[in-house]
Amino acid sequence: MRVSVAIPVYNEEEILPELLRRLRAVLAGIPGGPHEMVLVDDGSTDRTPEILRDEAARDPRLIVVIFSRNFGHQAALTAALDHVTGDVTVVMDGDLQDAPENIPDFLDKYSEGYDVVYARRMRRKEVWWLRLCYYAFYRLITMLSDTRLPLDAGDFGLMSRRVVNEIRAMPEHHRYLRGLRTWVGFRQADIPIERAERYAGQPKYSALKLLKLATDGIFSFSIVPLRFATMLGAATMAVAMVYAIYSLWIKLVNGQPPKGFTALIIAIIFLAGVQLFFMGIIGEYVGRLFEASKARPNYIVAERFGGVRSGITVEMPSQAAVRSYRD
Repeated sequence: MRVSVAIPVYNEEEILPELLRRLRAVLAGIPGGPHEMVLVDDGSTDRTPEILRDEAARDPRLIVVIFSRNFGHQAALTAALDHVTGDVTVVMDGDLQDAPENIPDFLDKYSEGYDVVYARRMRRKEVWWLRLCYYAFYRLITMLSDTRLPLDAGDFGLMSRRVVNEIRAMPEHHRYLRGLRTWVGFRQADIPIERAERYAGQPKYSALKLLKLATDGIFSFSIVPLRFATMLGAATMAVAMVYAIYSLWIKLVNGQPPKGFTALIIAIIFLAGVQLFFMGIIGEYVGRLFEASKARPNYIVAERFGGVRSGITVEMPSQAAVRSYRD
């Protein structure tokens, strides 16, 4: 069995040496091979490409893909999956919050017959408000989505070759890979893992980038916001009809309609705000259709180097290969 490790990196010159050292130590203890590490540089502006070039020259297991510019974390993950050749692929972040030492645990679970094994984050080391946002988001998207997405599960996990092939075939532009991984199906299992602190440097996901990832997940896996607009419109019409009947009754009983200029203005402003809000939601869906219609690639590769691919063929792992790891 051959293991591929897919990692996106962006301005990680402080972390790369430690990341590769720990990865090599883990891969050296896994039977089979040759294993590989596929690192995708997402348009770094520091010394990350130079470090990767030097490391790839010394280690034939390292394959490096350099983007022409920054295309984003999910695009980098997509590129990594496009370049792996192993029987199983482990996806992880490059900041060492996902510990390479957990890879054997994923392989143990994979040997039991699971096609997807993902990390369920038990504890996080971020600030309290960010932990709260993560907690609320995962439960919100699970509630809204028709696909039962797992709670507190990030990208860190293992996928079999056939799952990787199915994800590769998906032409989506706004990608939410942890959701696509669940949507594919097959047997899936989780492993509880405590998420480590970032090893060095600054987090690359700003609040706006996290918000974009959250909206990509919600709009890719749910049309509930559109349905909610319909339900709210119907409820507003019902309230308006009730108020119209009430006004008519007061007119007939008291001889004049009820007064309420302030209430009228508030109602008009509220309904105008609701309309603009849901026009924005509709615009999100339409904008994503527009992006998809242009059929632009998710990323552009400026350079690719490293690795020894001669004589390696990509095949579906046999059941014997799955069992051999356990044996």
